[in-house]
Amino acid sequence: MKKLVPVFLLLAFFTTTLSAQDITTVQNDLAYFETPMATSLKKKTRKKDIEKIKSEQLKQVATQLLNKQYNANYRMATYEAWLTPTTLGRDLMIGDGYSKYENITGIYLPEGKHIVLVNNIANGKKVKLVVPNWNRRAPEGVKPDKDPAGWGIKKQEYDLQNGVNIVEIKAVGGLAYIDYFSDTPEAENKIQVHFPVAAVNGYFDIAKHNNDDWNKLIDNAVYPIIDARGKHVQVVYPAADCKKYAYGKGVELINNYDSLIKLQHIILGLVKYNKVPKNHILSRVNFNYYMFRDGDGVAYMGVNPGNAMPLVVDPARVIKGDPCWGFSHEVGHVHQLRPYLNWGGLGEVSNNIFAVYGTTSFGNKSRISEQKNYQKARDSIIARKICYLQDNDVFNRLVPFWQLQLYFAGAGNYKDFYPDLFEAFRKQGEEERKARGNDNGKGGWGNRGRNPATYQLNFVKTVCEVSKVDLTEFFEQYGFFHVGNFEFGDYGNYKYELTQQMADESKAAIKALNLPKPTIDLTTLED
Repeated sequence: MKKLVPVFLLLAFFTTTLSAQDITTVQNDLAYFETPMATSLKKKTRKKDIEKIKSEQLKQVATQLLNKQYNANYRMATYEAWLTPTTLGRDLMIGDGYSKYENITGIYLPEGKHIVLVNNIANGKKVKLVVPNWNRRAPEGVKPDKDPAGWGIKKQEYDLQNGVNIVEIKAVGGLAYIDYFSDTPEAENKIQVHFPVAAVNGYFDIAKHNNDDWNKLIDNAVYPIIDARGKHVQVVYPAADCKKYAYGKGVELINNYDSLIKLQHIILGLVKYNKVPKNHILSRVNFNYYMFRDGDGVAYMGVNPGNAMPLVVDPARVIKGDPCWGFSHEVGHVHQLRPYLNWGGLGEVSNNIFAVYGTTSFGNKSRISEQKNYQKARDSIIARKICYLQDNDVFNRLVPFWQLQLYFAGAGNYKDFYPDLFEAFRKQGEEERKARGNDNGKGGWGNRGRNPATYQLNFVKTVCEVSKVDLTEFFEQYGFFHVGNFEFGDYGNYKYELTQQMADESKAAIKALNLPKPTIDLTTLED
C-alpha cells in the first residue's frame, strides 16, 4: 500500500496526471457549502452564487440542494473499520479467505474523474477506494479458462485522504468499495465518504431490506452486477440472473446462504466458543471457470458453457444437491484448520467435512453415501491395510473423518465433538504461534509442508483426549499408524514418514490416558 500523501496530491493504483489545481478548484468551490462534506449549503446561498462554482459535480449538488432535490442516500455514508482478513485467519487458523470488500458503497463509478470527499480518517491510517471489475471477460477469441489475466479479481485502487480526493477511473468503471481494515477495528474512527452526484447502484442488506427492496435494486441497477449482504455472506451476482432466478426472493436467497455458513461456524466451534466473525464470505460471479475458491472467496461461472447462475441464484436450489454441496465445499476450503486438520493429503478432504455437514443438515443425502464410498473405503483402505493417504480417492479418505461425526452424534452421545476438537486445535495453534514469536503462522501452523504423519498422530491423540474415548483400533484400521515412507501430491509435494517408534509412542500415550473403548465398530457406520 502506498504512503499517505499531502492534502494537495492524490496517489492511485494507476498513474494519473491530475494537478494540484484540480484539488484547489474543488476546495474553493466547497466555500459555498456548510461543511467540507458538501451535504448542505451555507445560508443565504442563491442561484447566482452557485453559478460561480467551477466543478460541474459540485454545481449539480448545490443546485439540487437549493431546490431540495438532492438525494444523498448511498452517496453520503459512514463506514466502520473491519477486522483485517489476514488477522482473522491467523486468529482462527483458517488462512486468508474472508471478504476484502466489506464496505459496500452502492456507488457506480464509470470511466473518468470523480470527486470523493472524506472526513475523519485518523492520522496515519490507510484507507483506499477500490473499484473491482466484476464484469471482466477473457479477450475475444480466448477460452475463458485460458484467460492470460487469470481468474482472479482485477481492480483499481486509490489511496484516500481527509478532504478532497479526485480519482480518475481508467478504461472500465465499476462498483466502489471502501477498503478500511484494522487489527483493532473497534478502536478505529468511523469515517464519512461523499460521492457527489455519483451514479447509485444500491445494495441489499438483509438487516434492513425486504423483497420489495430487492426487486427495486434489480430493476434500477445502473451496473450489470449487484451487491447483497447477509449476516455471514456477501453476494456479487448479475442483476439479470437475480431477476430471472430470484425475483421477489432476495430474503430467501441470502438467508439460505447465511444458514449454510452458520452450519460451518457451528461445527467449527465458533458459535459455541463465541468466535463467529463479523466479517463475511464473498460469493461472486466470474467469467472464467465453473466454480472455485481463491483468496477472495467463492466464485461461480456467469456465462455458457458451464453457467452456474441457475444453480446458485435460485434460493430453492442453493440448499439442494450439487449446488448445496458445491457452496459448502468451496466455503469449507476457507474454513480448513491449518495444519491441524489440513495437513498434506487433506486439501480436498477436510473441507468436505463441512460439505457433508451442510448438505445432510438440509436433508440431502451425503455424496459419500450416494457414491458408496463407505464400502469403497473399507475395501480399498482397511482390506488392503494401507494408509488412507495412499488411497487416491479423496472421498474414501473422507470416510473416517465423517464416521467420527456419525459416532459421536449418535451412539457416542457427544454432539459437540467436532466443535470441541476444533477449539482444542486452535489452542494448540496459539501455543505454537506464541512459541515461535507471534510469527503470524509463517513456518508454524500455516505451513502444510511438514511431515503429514506428525499432524496425523497429533490428530489421533487429540481426538482421544477431547472425546475421552480410546479410538486406537479405529485409527489403526484406516492406517493412521501406518509405518513407512511415501511421496504424494496435494497442491504441493509431500513426503510421508512414520517410523515404528513414532507409532508405538503415539499408541502408548493414548493407552496411558486409560480411556474406555467405543461401544460399536465405527468403521461400520454410514449415514
